[in-house]
Amino acid sequence: MESLFGDTYEPQDEKSRLFADVILPVPIPKMFTYKIPRSLSEDIGIGYRVMVQFGQKKVLTGIIGKVHQKPPKEYEAKPILDVLDTYAMVNPLQIKFWAWMAEYYCCHIGEVMNAALPSGLKLSSESKIQLNPAYDSETSMYPLDDREEVILQALASREELSYEDCEQLLGIKTIHGIIKSLVIKEAIIVFEKVKDKYTPKVETRIRLRKEYAEDKKALESLFQVLDSKPKQEEVLLKYLQEIPVYQNPELNTKGLDKKAFSEAGLSMSSIKTLIKNNVLEEYKLIISRFEEIEESDEKIILSDEQMLAMQEIKEAFEDKQVTLLHGITGSGKTEIYIQLIKEALESGSQILLLLPEIALTTHIVGRLRKVFGSKMGVYHSKYSDNERVEVWNGVISGKFSFVVGVRSSIFLPFDSLGLVIVDEEHEASFKQYDPAPRFQARDAAIMLAWLHQAKTILGSATPSFESYYNARTKKYGYVQLDRRYGEAQLPEYFLSDILVDKKKNLLKLDFTRLMREKIQEALNKQEQVLIFQNRRGYAPYISCEDCGWIPECEHCDVSLTYHQFGEEMRCHYCGFKEKVPKICPACGSGKLAAVGLGTERIEENISLLFPEARVARMDLDTTRSKYGYQRLLEEFGAGNIDILVGTQMITKGLDFEKVTVVGILDADRILYFPDFRAGERAFQQITQVAGRAGRREKRGTVVIQSRKPDHYIFEKVIQGDYKNFYVQDMTERQKFFYPPFVKLVKISTRQKDYKTAEKAARHLHNLLNDIQVKKIMLGPEKGLIGKIKNQYIFESLVKLDKSGNAQAVFKHDLQLILEEMYANKEFRSVRVVVDVDPY
Repeated sequence: MESLFGDTYEPQDEKSRLFADVILPVPIPKMFTYKIPRSLSEDIGIGYRVMVQFGQKKVLTGIIGKVHQKPPKEYEAKPILDVLDTYAMVNPLQIKFWAWMAEYYCCHIGEVMNAALPSGLKLSSESKIQLNPAYDSETSMYPLDDREEVILQALASREELSYEDCEQLLGIKTIHGIIKSLVIKEAIIVFEKVKDKYTPKVETRIRLRKEYAEDKKALESLFQVLDSKPKQEEVLLKYLQEIPVYQNPELNTKGLDKKAFSEAGLSMSSIKTLIKNNVLEEYKLIISRFEEIEESDEKIILSDEQMLAMQEIKEAFEDKQVTLLHGITGSGKTEIYIQLIKEALESGSQILLLLPEIALTTHIVGRLRKVFGSKMGVYHSKYSDNERVEVWNGVISGKFSFVVGVRSSIFLPFDSLGLVIVDEEHEASFKQYDPAPRFQARDAAIMLAWLHQAKTILGSATPSFESYYNARTKKYGYVQLDRRYGEAQLPEYFLSDILVDKKKNLLKLDFTRLMREKIQEALNKQEQVLIFQNRRGYAPYISCEDCGWIPECEHCDVSLTYHQFGEEMRCHYCGFKEKVPKICPACGSGKLAAVGLGTERIEENISLLFPEARVARMDLDTTRSKYGYQRLLEEFGAGNIDILVGTQMITKGLDFEKVTVVGILDADRILYFPDFRAGERAFQQITQVAGRAGRREKRGTVVIQSRKPDHYIFEKVIQGDYKNFYVQDMTERQKFFYPPFVKLVKISTRQKDYKTAEKAARHLHNLLNDIQVKKIMLGPEKGLIGKIKNQYIFESLVKLDKSGNAQAVFKHDLQLILEEMYANKEFRSVRVVVDVDPY
């Protein structure tokens, strides 16, 4: 029997034939069953990557989820094409975790797998073209145009071309129309060429042959021979200088990186000659992309409060799986983590430290590297595919028993987790919004720890209301740290009324007089300042002063954000951008003005107000590069920046000795937002950014600019009164049925046609209403942003009872309803997005 790919498979006895259920990276609700060829049966098992044919031509990387002897009833099983590994890349616990995530977050296990595996572990199927052997230009009835001729001429001398090759040949952006035409004319064949994405880092090394390395007389004779060949002699001397073979013969085994010779300006042709003459030998070595770092023997000295907190955590772990460490900013939570990580490592367990932002990892990694050296791995999205695969393999091999990472690190192949730490557990950035699975990394990490029978610490100065509620109801353990580490004091707060300063004409370039004075005081003392504004760009939008025209995105229902750098307007939802017009396209007026405040504009204003200060900006635009965060933080830490302007990236985890003033420019923007968590988020963000000030001996200063400085939240923040703020807000949540008293599920319909999207939303809403569980249904309503990427959005919000089996029943029936929806021709083109715990 021959497959589409030319492989021949031997027939097997039906009873002895093995089948594998394969998880595929596609949004389908089940695993697909494939035959295991007899030739592969010894090399296959759960967690191995396999190459399979899906559909007519597609080749996908799948993961074996189950091996059995039952053939599928609905279809004839295709054979597995190949096994890609010599050992399992995924373990059974991971597959169990993926299955839980798919069920809980109402998505498919293939979507979870797609998110879990680094791109470098997924094979890609790349379209290629080749000449059709049956094609004859002289007898063909189809004439070719000039561009088609160019492609055929290229194929005459090359076996195959990729689509990208064709685009470069013709100098055009899209080639599909021409390819389609050549296929119709039977001139070419399109096929899929599979390529493995991961490539190990290989270093070319040079070493001295054994006969010279181990025999001093032979080497002396060699130097006499090379006396008349100075360039070759130089190469040999360079090698012996770097690798003293007689003092330490073992060094010769590893040899020297070939680059060392070229960097020293030595002759490459001389090296070739020495290799040819059997003096030197060249070999390839697979090396790690991460430099080896020695762990230090520096001891962490805990204060009495930290020692007590650590003891309380251990006591809580005796009968609780999860413990909330509620420690105010600067109380020294990191030192407690380090001590607990050390103890867990000594017991032979693996540890995961989860952080919400890459910006935070760059800062804390430096501290942890000094303690744990190369046994610590780091995993985040700024790493290349190859680097992520190396960390993945490092966890499997045991090289990395401790990993610091952002939300995607919960998918790493841990097999013996003993401790999971979720720092800044309240952070909204732990939530994945798109694509599926739309998971909450903190909650998923707790489940991951439970599967491993590990313990979890949730750390925060401003815990999420859900975690604090679970601690108060004794579901979690609770440990509090209410004093800053060492001599550091909590900052002093000042409220500055924007409207009062505006009336008195004291507002300059969006800064109140009090804010300007405090910044100037810090600069005079050669101290540093952080300015927080939760909006990137130069200004939220530009507007015509005569007719009020505001530029909007062509594809989304949002105004375009003005970015002065590059003189363009951008949509932060779909990436659309265009140049700023010189005149208003609506009325022809030249009076176009920037409205509102973005970090870019604040940076410019500060430079005007304090021309002597060195100012930098930290937002998504300035930290796109791999080491963008790191470079900025290193510059700031070295004292080369006086004022750092930033978005919420600067609110967490940063610990700089010289920062004494923190300015919050527009606290109202955080507070007045259409979200039931607005108050909670405002309390958290203001407290967190304020916590960056005065973390050593000098007391810090926090200036909050607001149009309503008498709002009760500011009073609670200044008093550090989290408990009473929580009690007040939770009363409202209980009254109006919001988490943690109910479970929220948001269901959106998305379609390019407004009426179809709305009709589908109403139809779906009615079907959901019929599910027989205790619930409250809201909607369907047009989304807060009604159109994104040319798709209209309608949303229904379901508030589910948390007791009994309401969630399980609802999710099960929802799956059946969605299958019914997709079977309906009218709604087949409608995209339905289910988001569990959406806020």
